Amino acid sequence: MKTLWPGLRARACACPDDPLIETGGRTVTAANLVQSVEVFASFLRASGIDRLAVVAQNSPDWVVADLACQLAGVCELILPHYFSDSQLQSSINRAGAVAILTDDPGRLGQIAETRPISVGIDDMPGLSLHQIVAHPASLTPDDTQKITFTSGSTGEPRGVCLSSDQQFEVARSLVSVSPVTSVRHLCLLPLSTLLENIGGVYYPMLSGGTVVIPPSHETGFSGSSGLEILKMLQVIELHQPTSFILIPQMLVALVAALGEGWRTPDSVRFVAVGGGRVAPEMIHKARACGLPVYEGYGLSETGSVACLNTPGSAEPGSVGKPLPHVGVSLEHGEVLIHGNTFLGYLDDPDSWYRDVVHTGDLGHFDDQGNLYISGRRKNVLISNFGRNISPEWIESRLMSDYRLSQAVVFGDARPWCTALIAPGSPDLSDAEIQASVDNTNQTLPDYARIHRWHRLVQPLSSITGLMTSNGRPCRALIEKRYSHVIESLYS
Repeated sequence: MKTLWPGLRARACACPDDPLIETGGRTVTAANLVQSVEVFASFLRASGIDRLAVVAQNSPDWVVADLACQLAGVCELILPHYFSDSQLQSSINRAGAVAILTDDPGRLGQIAETRPISVGIDDMPGLSLHQIVAHPASLTPDDTQKITFTSGSTGEPRGVCLSSDQQFEVARSLVSVSPVTSVRHLCLLPLSTLLENIGGVYYPMLSGGTVVIPPSHETGFSGSSGLEILKMLQVIELHQPTSFILIPQMLVALVAALGEGWRTPDSVRFVAVGGGRVAPEMIHKARACGLPVYEGYGLSETGSVACLNTPGSAEPGSVGKPLPHVGVSLEHGEVLIHGNTFLGYLDDPDSWYRDVVHTGDLGHFDDQGNLYISGRRKNVLISNFGRNISPEWIESRLMSDYRLSQAVVFGDARPWCTALIAPGSPDLSDAEIQASVDNTNQTLPDYARIHRWHRLVQPLSSITGLMTSNGRPCRALIEKRYSHVIESLYS
């Protein structure tokens, strides 16, 4: 079994005082981390805990628990705080977790029958361990070490089962293409996000770097729709990282700050962005302002990253070339990913042990082998005039104006396209939104232009089930919730 563990143990022996994790003035050395992981792994084995749910904000102890589960061979459920109570309860019950590690025992006590366990985690003061009355476990593929739950278009989390080997291969592949040595990575996304878990912890540790984990409330990002840009700027300036990971909405906010005079610290050398389509204009703006941003692409089903732009091999608008550990092909325009695919979905044996992931994304390659994603196959709108339109294409164009924070486009079986738009600031006037829409329309063919739009009073949120954790709109639910508004745009 391939894991980070041999490398971490070797690093602890050779350089015990190496700083592996930094947070709030506290440094966790390689020796400290290895010792803490071994202690907690031994406790997990002795207690017979074979399925552990982790529901906690970012902290070094989150990483300790994560690595200890790998070392002990425990199946770990990584669950985000921003899941609703019903989503948490459903995920925990379906996976058959027998214990929960959390920093919010009061909340967990409301959705599960729990009993505190105090033995074995004295070095994790911010977390508490609770035994729960386990439901019968759903079926999982052999070798499942981690289950990450993705909130799909219906808002019902779906369990993606991964092995330790698959997670390790992604991290090793990132190391092989990374231009940065001795990475100092700043975790801005929740560690329960697979991309940050693997790209923000495993990759830096495997490369000999340091992981900086500020408390979640200091990053300015809540993991749903909440983004306090001033906090995010302050935490970047404070920690002087060489790398961090963004989702598109965070990039839009950073570009806005750059346009108002903020400057990227000289330490920053690589900023990855993924989780949704980014307009090429936004990438160009960011780089012109000194932010070295590179778009990537992947799914939980591929262990997070599958393609990535890198310095010296970057093409704005593309998601880069496939990483060494996977192959990417096209079938009738759909992107297929081969190699290092997930084990399957929780309680869905028909999905197990497949060699290919049908992503549902539409794409094409250029002559240099860069992959371009044009949108979701199931999201394609077909207008009354028979035009096929990708809403993601229009949305990314709209949000290339940093004054707009969200845009969701509609137009299936309609004569023209409409949009729900959330401004980046409540002070933005309707006239300014219209001017932004007009500017975007000038770059689009007539059949893809926005004819009418509605201003959202509040941004769409994953808390309400209208956005996924990585910022993608849950279109069916949004269309249902705003059906009267959308109908009025066509009246």
